[in-house]
Amino acid sequence: MKRFQPLRGRRLRAFVPIFCCMIIFFDGYDVSVLGATIPELLKYRPWDLDAAEVGVIASLGLVGLLIGALLCGFATDVLGRKRMLILCTSWFSVCMLVCAAAPTSELFGLFRLLGGIGLGGVIPVCISLAVEFAPPSRRYLFNAIGNAGFAMGTIASALLTIAITPEFGFRPMYAIAALPLVLVPVAAVVLPESVDFLVAQGRLNEAQEVARRCDLPVPSLEAETRRPGSSQALGWKSLRALVRRPLLANLLLFGAVGIVGQVFIYGLNTWLPQIMVTAGYGVASSLGFLATMSVGAIVGSVTMSLLADRIGPRQVLIVGFGIGVIALAVLSVGPPTVVVYAAVALAGVGGSGTAAIVNAFVGTWFPPAVRASAVGSYFAVSRVGSVLGPLVIGGIIATGLPVRWTFYSLMAPTVLGVLLVLLLPGKRADGGPLGSADGSQAQPATVLE
Repeated sequence: MKRFQPLRGRRLRAFVPIFCCMIIFFDGYDVSVLGATIPELLKYRPWDLDAAEVGVIASLGLVGLLIGALLCGFATDVLGRKRMLILCTSWFSVCMLVCAAAPTSELFGLFRLLGGIGLGGVIPVCISLAVEFAPPSRRYLFNAIGNAGFAMGTIASALLTIAITPEFGFRPMYAIAALPLVLVPVAAVVLPESVDFLVAQGRLNEAQEVARRCDLPVPSLEAETRRPGSSQALGWKSLRALVRRPLLANLLLFGAVGIVGQVFIYGLNTWLPQIMVTAGYGVASSLGFLATMSVGAIVGSVTMSLLADRIGPRQVLIVGFGIGVIALAVLSVGPPTVVVYAAVALAGVGGSGTAAIVNAFVGTWFPPAVRASAVGSYFAVSRVGSVLGPLVIGGIIATGLPVRWTFYSLMAPTVLGVLLVLLLPGKRADGGPLGSADGSQAQPATVLE
């Protein structure tokens, strides 16, 4: 019998972002599924929930995402990308199974919190993997392929809610979120560990073996400038490195840009259906607008990533946020339906599409030895925007102001995003150019000296 041979070369490198896309699909699905099933939760008599209690459950999930992004980011730079992806995926899948079978709303809320911790770690790990296995001239594109799963997951959540909940209620929707468990064995067998991580750990022989298998540049013995004494010591070194100049200042600046993006994304994703219903559209049309925005996010992120790989991320981010401002301005004047659909698609480009570029920018700017820690910290800071966005839009809707004011409230932070992008660094932390077409690599160990 012929021995099983794992993927090799370009096929294996292409597998990494595709696999990340499949995992992030369920991240997007899970983030959206609560909002999609709120009507069913409110109707479920055994729990007798009101809107305020459902809001608390929603907040618990967001808190879990924040905690997970921070803790799992640091853990990933200690334990490895592959191991943390398997742990996070298994963790949130099991938690969603418990949510599907939860006998009480308290247990349901608890495991939404715990599941959020696992989910919060998924995107930082996937960004690190996508960047580290991409060809130097395709890092933003590989990241966009992985992040496309988020928008796909939100679309699937809306469509499945329409198909499943009228007859079967909310529980199957959470059981579906446990499907990533079937991907765990695939990750264990096929997914390689990051070469950059192995070099940062001083595991040169393993790094060289993975590099040859993936047709990546093989690290030389000179790359091993220093072997870490222990995982705990390496974890503290990563933390100390991030609180020093210039890493800390730029981490906070990236976080501010991320907050602006999250205000846009979560404010619009959460309230767009209700905004459009208030504007006179039917429920089905409102869900259609949400799907249109997700399609715009996917197309926009891929297109802008191709540009970012060629000309660098800063110029692309300015254009992306500018598109978002234009889209919101058009929506605020109440144009004809065809124009509304076009503007909503552009809003997807300016929101989630632009955020994908910021995510990859963070992943490529920070040195490999602290990459996952930096991305996790960035997501922890930017998640503040995911809380503020829905609160601000919800407050405006509650006051009864005209619909246009909801769009005005998102325009102001988006304009601020353009100004913040101008302050972002013009070179990588190692002094190399932002564009990755030169093929240069950051040195993984020096940041921990």
